[in-house]
Amino acid sequence: MTSTPGTAPGGQSRLRRRAGTAAVAALLLAGIPVGAAVSADAGTPKTATGPQGQKLTVSANTGLDPAGQKVRVQGEGYGLTTGIYVALCKDNGDNRVPSPCLGGADMSGGSKTSQWIVPPGDPYEGDLAQAFGPGGTFDVEIEIAQKGDGLDCAEVACSVVTRADHRAAGDRTQDVRIPVAFAGQDPGGGGGGEGVDVPAGTISYKSAAEFTTAGKPLDLLLHPDSKKLYVGADNLPDTADVDERGLHVLNPETGTSESWISQAPGSTGALRPSAAARIAGPLPGDGVVYNYPLRGVGSAKSGDEAASGVWLAGPTITDIAPGTTPDTVLVAQGATLSEIERATGTATRTLTLPGGTQFAADPERGALWYSDFAAGKMHRVDLTSFTVSGSFDLPGGPGGMAGFTETDPATGAVWVGVDRSVLVFDAAGTLVKTLVGKDLARDAAFDTASGRAYVVRQDGGDLSDPANDNNGTLTVYGIEDFAVAAKDLSLPGNHSQAGAASLAVEPGGTTVFVTSPAEGKITKLVRQVSPLVTRAPADLTAEEGEEVALTAEAEGAPEPTVRWQVSTDGAQTWKDVEGATESALTFTARTAQDGYRYRAEFRNDVGTTRTAAVTLTVTPATGGDTGGDVGGDTGGNGEASNGADSTGSDGATGGDGGTQTSGGSTTGGPDSTGGSGSTGTSGGSSGTVGGSGSTVGGGVAGGTGTAATSGGGSLAATGATVMSVTLAAPGLVGAGVLVHRRARRRTEGATLTS
Repeated sequence: MTSTPGTAPGGQSRLRRRAGTAAVAALLLAGIPVGAAVSADAGTPKTATGPQGQKLTVSANTGLDPAGQKVRVQGEGYGLTTGIYVALCKDNGDNRVPSPCLGGADMSGGSKTSQWIVPPGDPYEGDLAQAFGPGGTFDVEIEIAQKGDGLDCAEVACSVVTRADHRAAGDRTQDVRIPVAFAGQDPGGGGGGEGVDVPAGTISYKSAAEFTTAGKPLDLLLHPDSKKLYVGADNLPDTADVDERGLHVLNPETGTSESWISQAPGSTGALRPSAAARIAGPLPGDGVVYNYPLRGVGSAKSGDEAASGVWLAGPTITDIAPGTTPDTVLVAQGATLSEIERATGTATRTLTLPGGTQFAADPERGALWYSDFAAGKMHRVDLTSFTVSGSFDLPGGPGGMAGFTETDPATGAVWVGVDRSVLVFDAAGTLVKTLVGKDLARDAAFDTASGRAYVVRQDGGDLSDPANDNNGTLTVYGIEDFAVAAKDLSLPGNHSQAGAASLAVEPGGTTVFVTSPAEGKITKLVRQVSPLVTRAPADLTAEEGEEVALTAEAEGAPEPTVRWQVSTDGAQTWKDVEGATESALTFTARTAQDGYRYRAEFRNDVGTTRTAAVTLTVTPATGGDTGGDVGGDTGGNGEASNGADSTGSDGATGGDGGTQTSGGSTTGGPDSTGGSGSTGTSGGSSGTVGGSGSTVGGGVAGGTGTAATSGGGSLAATGATVMSVTLAAPGLVGAGVLVHRRARRRTEGATLTS
């Protein structure tokens, strides 16, 4: 496209100022579909190829300083009739607007966050824009930072891009991009791929089953050894004909009941039906230790007819956890903390705290964290000395709704649920993060294998409150950075009016079990992951006729399928390659495919992810395949000799249109003599071929043949050099044809017809 003409005399400077403002504003608002192929080398500098063969190079694209740094951007082969912008923008993928971009409306032309390049002689050339060099080249610096002007490259994929300026906003031929990453990030557009509907590698959970075989579920534990799902349950009022209190053991795959321990010793030692309120922890091999109301501490495993247990003196048990030895448990009875022997119920150590009801033990670090929600305090207990070693404020003040207190075994961090917030304290008791959700935080579990924390939240259940809708939420966070690690999942009907929800996580996080006391069910959730590219193709150069292969792989859950796509118009439009549904795409390269773009698209139930487009460059074939074959065929039958005084044989007789001889060529020493020449015709013309000193692989037309050639043929009538005759089928990979056959005309005895 052509540039906008200049303004009236005297208005040039004002025009440039206005143009600068419009240009930068257009850069922030206008769309540029992008689809250039990035080279495979992850080092610096990084180069990308544009739809018209443009080359864009950036001096660095990984490990960039988040606070900002200068990068050098160079280009060549750009159109000399269209101006372009160079900037850092959000990369929204193929044929999508790369917006917003770093920089603002520049009223002075002094911005360094973007550059404007225009054709030589353009009216804006000067203080606002610089001109292309010869061959559509440019060499500029821009200052880029991780965040600014509505752009945050820590949250979205970003690229250094070129695009047509505001005077040719619909021109997509100048669009080229290079993904960038700041320190601590992976470069976008390469590893992982480009998510179409959701970002590549997006984790989510979906309901796979609902178990209603364990009454009103109160607590869960997935046994690390036996892999059985233990459920502490109370009776569900809806099932008046069955008292479902007790400890249920379920098959975690199907939810079928394997065992039900409904009775435990009461205050007199006699067995009685008892709910299982809280599960303290697993027993070796199988079984659990648990609390049953009001003051019972029991243990049982699958197959037991009844639990064994002891009945404690004093107030109601409000929390329980494994003790410092295998034979003890830690028990909270209000503000009193005791370590008791499980076999006898004898307290070996007792401590009275200022207040509280709930705690979390961290045996790895010898600490216990005791929450007093009523007073807005949390106390740290040293498990060695059994004394309070510190007290800390729970933000939000006294009276916050009690949720949970849990410790992350990997880091020692303490996660405390208060109202709709989760307060995260480090192992020293310093508040490091507050995670706010829309529902009440009720329980947390940690998966050290994946480095994630799972929080189940319940709705308040009071529909007179506009904040309530009866639906809870499962939220997942990274335990190191506290970033959201999976899409929030709505838990319909999970509210707190009939009890607090709890959860258990399978190691690796592939399966999560969540209770809903109000509904009397356990929901089994399975992890889904949108395709994440683990191996991507790279730009490829091949000779005509060469077999080429592009390979791409991705992981996801469910396992993704793949299909290959090709673009013949610089990544503006794409077509599926028929039948190309394997990780490797192989075909024979043809010159008609030079500049074609290829990409792999992976799909599963969660989303679609594409590899960055790569470019195939096809060069003419070299060696004997074309010129050598034809030259040898037309050169005839004369044998070559390396010895002195050798004589070549007479040429063979051709057919169809005349006879032609090779002239008995030699390659040897002095006094070599070529064989006698013959006369032939081609298309009615005649001429002498051969004579003395003819050439290797074919005669030189006419006379003495003093100009030697290798591998070439001759046209006797004119003396013109005969070129290789190769008929290649058109490149049809885009239409699904993966293999092309080459037709070649061979001539024995150098017979040619015109």
